[in-house]
Amino acid sequence: MRKRAYVVAALAAVGALAVVSVGSYAIAGSGKSTFKAKEMSGYFEPPAVSSAASGSFEAKLVGGAIQYELSYSGLEGTVLQAHIHFGQPATNGGISAWLCGTAANPGPAGTPTCPASGTVTGTITPAAVVGPAGQGIALGQFDELVSAMRAGATYANVHSTVQPGGEIRAQIKARNGDDEGNDGDENKNDKNKNDKNKNDEDGND
Repeated sequence: MRKRAYVVAALAAVGALAVVSVGSYAIAGSGKSTFKAKEMSGYFEPPAVSSAASGSFEAKLVGGAIQYELSYSGLEGTVLQAHIHFGQPATNGGISAWLCGTAANPGPAGTPTCPASGTVTGTITPAAVVGPAGQGIALGQFDELVSAMRAGATYANVHSTVQPGGEIRAQIKARNGDDEGNDGDENKNDKNKNDKNKNDEDGND
């Protein structure tokens, strides 16, 4: 009986380990793989910043890396650096990955150079994930960053000499591959416009 109990316990332990392993793989390997931060603005900085600058961020998960494109223009200061930060809307979070750097703030090895205005592209690998450790994302924890991006808990931020804490930013949103150009708020607005047009037509009948 004792031997049988040991065997049952061992099998149960193996089964539990298998479930944990499969669950971890599912979190890291499944989910939306395209991301956007549209209409970057100073109004999204906490506290809000009045700036004529604008920008956008797009990214795609390809294998074990994130390929991204960051565009911005009209900065009122000279660009210093740009990052993905770990934080909800209207909060300031730590840096998770560099998007571009400058001579004064070059970033980790391999970080692209920020243009004065325009577009910069790059790739984020596990080695490029820098934290923030104080918020639970350690160096190299790529899956943790991807999970945060899928949860809408990251934002793209462009820093300048006029606004070192950030001149423009926008929350990064995960999207399906076939609807990456659509935004839920835009769809809602379109629906409201259609409903209003229908009501206007009904009133004219």
